[in-house]
Amino acid sequence: MCGVVGYVGSRPATPIILEGLKKLEYRGYDSSGVAVLDQDGLKVEKKMGRLSELEKALSGKELDATIGIGHTRWATHGRPSDINAHPHTSNDGKIAVVHNGIIENYLQLREWLSAMGHVFKSETDTEVIPHLIEHFYKGDLVEAVQKTVSHLEGSYAIMAISVDQPGRIVAVRQDMPLVVGLGQGENLLASDIPALLKHTRRCYLLNDGDVVELRADRVIIRDVSGKVVEKEIFEVTWDAEEAEKGGYDHFMLKEIYEQPPGPAGYSERPHFPCRRQSYAG
Repeated sequence: MCGVVGYVGSRPATPIILEGLKKLEYRGYDSSGVAVLDQDGLKVEKKMGRLSELEKALSGKELDATIGIGHTRWATHGRPSDINAHPHTSNDGKIAVVHNGIIENYLQLREWLSAMGHVFKSETDTEVIPHLIEHFYKGDLVEAVQKTVSHLEGSYAIMAISVDQPGRIVAVRQDMPLVVGLGQGENLLASDIPALLKHTRRCYLLNDGDVVELRADRVIIRDVSGKVVEKEIFEVTWDAEEAEKGGYDHFMLKEIYEQPPGPAGYSERPHFPCRRQSYAG
């Protein structure tokens, strides 16, 4: 099971992302990595092993970028290795992606992209995603991500950043959990609520098909049809250190299920298709 964290704001992104990934260690992983954007462009660091190995690799490097994404990987497609760890980048090196889930048709997509000259570095299913985004990119990262996911079969929580649009993270989910954390002059994304709690208790819970454009000063959410939607802010009332998941796969599910019943017709627990037993990256 993978974990993903994203940050955009005014503070150094890397320490915040690493801190969030540590809160997701309960999900299990065999490698980790981060990608950040600064004035010099896209920087990616990833390592097999514990998060401490990634921290060692980052030690002494400039960590002043204020936007980035991070990932902890549990291998399925491709053995545990530095090269198979996330983030993965596009053919031109301008786009970085982290992904939790499984892309079932990645072999067909990989073959199609290879025929157009794309060169792949890893054995993973995830690497087709940034290559597809590059293929569809025409100046709008949101549109490119929307077109990309229309070609994907499987489950995913995806975050993407681009050198050409450095002030935003674009994310989308389908059958994998993803939550937005709302800060003051900063915003976050994560697989689960504990990764956000040091920074905010105000969240948006995303639905399948939601596409999120995350900037430091605003969050724009579009549904599967591309229509901008308004979300109710979700206030978290528990502390991660004290909480127990109570048999649920995610703290987020625990929080939703334990809310008091709403009006008639809304008191049934919702069905979440994300409770699968296979996760990839």
